[in-house]
Amino acid sequence: MPTVAATDLTHFCEAILQGAGVPRHKAEVAAACLISANLRGVDSHGIQLLPFYIDQLLAGEINAQTDGRVISESGCCLHFDGQNGLGQWVAETCCAHAVRIAGKLGLGMVVARESNHFGAAAWWARKMRDAGQIGIVMCNSSPIVPPWQGKKGQLGTNPICMSVPGPWLLDMATTTVAAGKVFKAFLNGQPEIPAGWALDSEGVPTTDTQAAYKGMLMPLGGYKGSGLAMMVEILCSVLSGGAMCNEVGGIRFRGQTVRNSQMYLAIDVARFMPVEEFTARVTQLVHIMKSTPAAPGFDEVLVAGDPEWRTEAERRVTGLPIAAGNWDLLLKAAARVNVPAIPV
Repeated sequence: MPTVAATDLTHFCEAILQGAGVPRHKAEVAAACLISANLRGVDSHGIQLLPFYIDQLLAGEINAQTDGRVISESGCCLHFDGQNGLGQWVAETCCAHAVRIAGKLGLGMVVARESNHFGAAAWWARKMRDAGQIGIVMCNSSPIVPPWQGKKGQLGTNPICMSVPGPWLLDMATTTVAAGKVFKAFLNGQPEIPAGWALDSEGVPTTDTQAAYKGMLMPLGGYKGSGLAMMVEILCSVLSGGAMCNEVGGIRFRGQTVRNSQMYLAIDVARFMPVEEFTARVTQLVHIMKSTPAAPGFDEVLVAGDPEWRTEAERRVTGLPIAAGNWDLLLKAAARVNVPAIPV
């Protein structure tokens, strides 16, 4: 398992993206997003995704040259067409619009259609947090999740993310786990996954990695996960006029565009109270949670964001461990676009 410094891996990813035809400024944004996920220990949304992106770019399934366009802007609402552009660049543009509008009007909501996979939602919600705003980001995704009591994939993992000024950051799929965790197990030859993660192609729960990779993901909390996934679908694809549920492609589905829809909501905290006061109140709330006595079998109570911040602090010092299967695919992607491998 190679361990690579974050800076070196970032430059390597930028070079690979540029080799596949992505303009430098967009490659820098996409690479920063991916490496951030690895730093936080969310490896399912890190460089593991890059070989899939390269496949799409070289096949002409992503238009890396387009910047997308604003369809309309009315009050605090903006409607955006990604025009099949690089997902991270669409997200970068939409976040900037949401922050701008919220700074002016208190709220800024952007819905985007015809986009692509944008990496971890947390990266984008944190951009709004960094502007002193509450950031909420949602996205629909490829139909690999059956609705509760069904056995055919119709919904996506449809993540929900919220970031605030203060020590709390929620980024969750509406499935038991993100699809990338199953992909990682498959790509690295892991024979089994934990129970409750996935279903086989007939809708039967499975722990077999091969069956899970070819099958579907389990909705989070049964019917509640299906409800949350549909909420995301409504706020993203229905509202944007984009591709809905089984009309969406995916990074593994070759020969078609992905057509993701996304929602970005920025809330200006200063319209309610000074950001410093809000941050102190969030910190107090977190302290209340973490001061709860730990249940048997646990050392402490954690809140959303704790594991990732701890992992990031460690990996900035020790480097990023990359599973062997992921590293091999990354090197193959680099070779396809004539980018020399970096030493590890």
